[in-house]
Amino acid sequence: GYKEEGTTTTPFDMAMLNDIDRYHLVIDVIDRVPGLGATQAHLRQRMADARLAARAHTREHGEDAPAVRDWTW
Repeated sequence: GYKEEGTTTTPFDMAMLNDIDRYHLVIDVIDRVPGLGATQAHLRQRMADARLAARAHTREHGEDAPAVRDWTW
């Protein structure tokens, strides 16, 4: 469901608040697929760290980090 925080933020930060951002989705897959937790702990930690860094950048600068903002397929 939708989690209203009552602040103005970026679209990606809103996705993070609702646990549907790219980092959380990777973490969720690692947690749910049998065997991945043991072999992909390093990737899970990288995603958790990236998520924290993205949130900190948004709080400090009021916009998404360049790695998020400028991302393309």
